[in-house]
Amino acid sequence: MTLLLSNEDVERALTHQDALSATEAILGELANGQAINRPRSQTYMPVESKEHPGFRYRFKSQEGGGVGSGVWALRITSDMAGFSYTAGVKRRRILPVASGNRWCGLVILFDLERLEPVAIMPDGVIQKMRVAAMSAVGAKYLAPEKPRVLGLFGSGWQASAHVQSLCSLFPFERVKVYSPNQEHCREFCREMSEKLGRSIEAVDSARAAVDGSDCIQAATAAWDPVFDGHWIEKGMYVASIGGADGSNKRREIDDETIKRADLYIVHAKDVAQQDKSPDIWDAAQNGIIAWDAIHEIQELVAGQIKGRTSADQITLYNNNTGSGIQFAAVGAAVLKRARAMGLGKELPTEWFLESVSP
Repeated sequence: MTLLLSNEDVERALTHQDALSATEAILGELANGQAINRPRSQTYMPVESKEHPGFRYRFKSQEGGGVGSGVWALRITSDMAGFSYTAGVKRRRILPVASGNRWCGLVILFDLERLEPVAIMPDGVIQKMRVAAMSAVGAKYLAPEKPRVLGLFGSGWQASAHVQSLCSLFPFERVKVYSPNQEHCREFCREMSEKLGRSIEAVDSARAAVDGSDCIQAATAAWDPVFDGHWIEKGMYVASIGGADGSNKRREIDDETIKRADLYIVHAKDVAQQDKSPDIWDAAQNGIIAWDAIHEIQELVAGQIKGRTSADQITLYNNNTGSGIQFAAVGAAVLKRARAMGLGKELPTEWFLESVSP
């Protein structure tokens, strides 16, 4: 049977600890040739939507799998994508124009031995969890040994997953959050404080989020860098999720931060080159950092390169893109727990099979 899961099922079945462990494991496999990943692909219709001027249909896909997960994952989204301005700031938007004012995104898991689909689930909850899990892996290998203070940028969908994931990894004494929308930031902190059973505090400036922090995590939809790299101090760990793509040249970290980093780790250099990412590819082309001095997270996990080697190093991790192996790893963890919990609906697998050779 093929298990059909909802976002609510995924949220019940998936823990941040399971997501981190699964992601770390498949990164090790990727480094050792036991997993494979296809870079993200985005295809836009060449004309604007008649009903939504300024927006175009976009189909996005990514896929990958690993021996340990036992599955191949295909993540697809059918989007109406474009740009708008909020308080004069340019943002990319995905319009909820499917039936019932909803979005359309799916993750399909295929069994590596039996070929058939074993699970189908929406990509929403698993999307934010897999990004946070990848960030947590970076923090595990690059953060100071006993970080006390976390400075978080962002108070939205991704920030909520990141604060939970990072707090499950480290017993921070203090968590500070900054977002330009102060009212929203304060509400976010109230909700996260209640959810985590600890104090999460809003601060009123980007500088306040950086000063005195051991770990700095940007988890925003910002178009431009969210803090000044001159504020970074020795011993800090800095992380970003601000990956660019062919239509979106956003970044969360500036050139000064990259220049001051003793170690710069990214998720995927090939995607950064493909998308001409300003904080990876352009930084190397402009002489901010040598291309060969930038390393990938799977090299770190597999022990092929050294991570933090001294307490005063500035370490930087750019979680610059999504990947199919993340959905394979985290999706397999969801499937295992969901089956044990009796979640979802079972569909006859023969619905998805055929008796003629494809």
